[in-house]
Amino acid sequence: MKILFIGDIVGNPGRRAVNEFLRKLNKTSENLYDFIIANGENAAGGRGLTFDVVDGLLAAGVSAITTGNHVWDQKEIFDFVDTTPQLIRPANYPTEVPGRGFTIVSSADGRSKLGVINLAGQIFMNRYTNPFHALDEILPELKAETPYVILDFHAEATSEKIAMGWHADSKVGAVVGTHTHVQTADERILPQGTAYITDVGMTGPHDSVIGSRIEKVVESFLTMMPSRFGVAKDNIKLNAVEIELDDETGLALSIERIQYQV
Repeated sequence: MKILFIGDIVGNPGRRAVNEFLRKLNKTSENLYDFIIANGENAAGGRGLTFDVVDGLLAAGVSAITTGNHVWDQKEIFDFVDTTPQLIRPANYPTEVPGRGFTIVSSADGRSKLGVINLAGQIFMNRYTNPFHALDEILPELKAETPYVILDFHAEATSEKIAMGWHADSKVGAVVGTHTHVQTADERILPQGTAYITDVGMTGPHDSVIGSRIEKVVESFLTMMPSRFGVAKDNIKLNAVEIELDDETGLALSIERIQYQV
């Protein structure tokens, strides 16, 4: 099984990169990926998601959309988060919160299923419940349906992400980090078979400060005054990882970083 995981999509430039990359994939003679997962929490104007943005990503070929701490930044998400099973928010929100923290998606040919979990870190983040406990609580339900499971761990601290990788080793096929928007060069397969990378990186404008306009962010640092940053426009790249899982065990055979220049 081959999975493409696309790093944090930022605004219209990020959506443009996804659409262009997936259009090129569709022109190939064979279907390269069984599943395409993307973190889309900043895909609508740099913060949050709208129905049209979600609908567009799914129409482009994305199988499931993960999110993070900006999931609620566009208020219209409350109108469709409960009725869109391909869209998930961090599972370690309180149980009263709308939406779902994990999902199972089927491949286009219907022959395989992939469990996708979204968790958020606790260090330098919001007051989420313990993500390590949350993972252990979720896994039995998913593993009863499919041996193939991937975790998007949306977290700030490198140490917390690495610890999650070790905790999840052998329990899931892959742990992919999101949130910091900078692709790390530490992809590996852990000793018990779980693919890991600290951060997949950002899909969007790379002549920026993690997606935002440089001058506005620098001005804010200089003056310590709030400012509307806005999404930058230049040097658009798609950052992703390609993961191959063993068809029998669901554990990883390979993980490879991708950078695509638009």
